[in-house]
Amino acid sequence: MERGKHQTAGIWSFTRYPLPMTDFDPEKFEDKYANYFPELQRAYKQAFETMNDAYDSELIHAIDQGVLAESEPFYEGDGEFRVELPENPESRLHGVVVDDEKLDATLDRYIDELEAELRQVFGFAGE
Repeated sequence: MERGKHQTAGIWSFTRYPLPMTDFDPEKFEDKYANYFPELQRAYKQAFETMNDAYDSELIHAIDQGVLAESEPFYEGDGEFRVELPENPESRLHGVVVDDEKLDATLDRYIDELEAELRQVFGFAGE
């Protein structure tokens, strides 16, 4: 059996073992969607899964669909990433009622998780 896979009821599923590192080039990150789209998808997906396991799934789904779908990741240098949210993220949530304090705390935690996943995916974790 390949590393990183396990069989469940005849269906292959992937675990979160580290995948081969991508050769990261900060200049190529300027055109991130052309050069690093699969890696970005993986980081966003892994952050979603982590958050969905630990927090209210309806809120996490609403943040994912309404806020993070319009977010923008930036490489800051020295292995650090920053995720910029769209303006007024609270107005982008649909189908969920949440107070501002809980939303702010959840967004902050989600962004921290996403930035950590970006570092992991691009080989900067542990630096």
